[in-house]
Amino acid sequence: MVFVTVGTQDKPFKRLLDLVQKAIDEKIIDDVIVQAGCTLYKSDNMKIYDLLSQDEYEEYIKKCDLLITHGGVGNILTGLKYNKKIIAVPRLAELSEHTNNHQRQIVNKFAEEGYILKCDLNDDFNNVLNESKKFKPKEYEFNNKFFCNRLMEEIEKL
Repeated sequence: MVFVTVGTQDKPFKRLLDLVQKAIDEKIIDDVIVQAGCTLYKSDNMKIYDLLSQDEYEEYIKKCDLLITHGGVGNILTGLKYNKKIIAVPRLAELSEHTNNHQRQIVNKFAEEGYILKCDLNDDFNNVLNESKKFKPKEYEFNNKFFCNRLMEEIEKL
């Protein structure tokens, strides 16, 4: 199963769902579940939800073979938490999908480190999908202890 999430931004991300629909039409992927947020999209080939509860969202990520997501850190880290193959497609400011291009920077960094595959504007989505079949993501090491210690240091300064 492929789980697609476009995040919960107030701007639609139809471009990502169009890429997924094209891949379905070309029989590259099937069995697709989508959390579409505010992106209104109709498809006979995808099961589309506006929003899922946190528990439902995590269950789909646990069950999926491939996570296709926008460039949000939360979605990427949740996928890495469950050792999932991830393709991230950043929302872009020049297409009015976001206010700036920070998602491109996030996606590029995670891809450079070997954690995810990226599909930027000039990349061929179907090629990235085919690459995902043999992709083995680098295991991500969460450092919650360090984060909590730094947070406590900052709180103590107040």
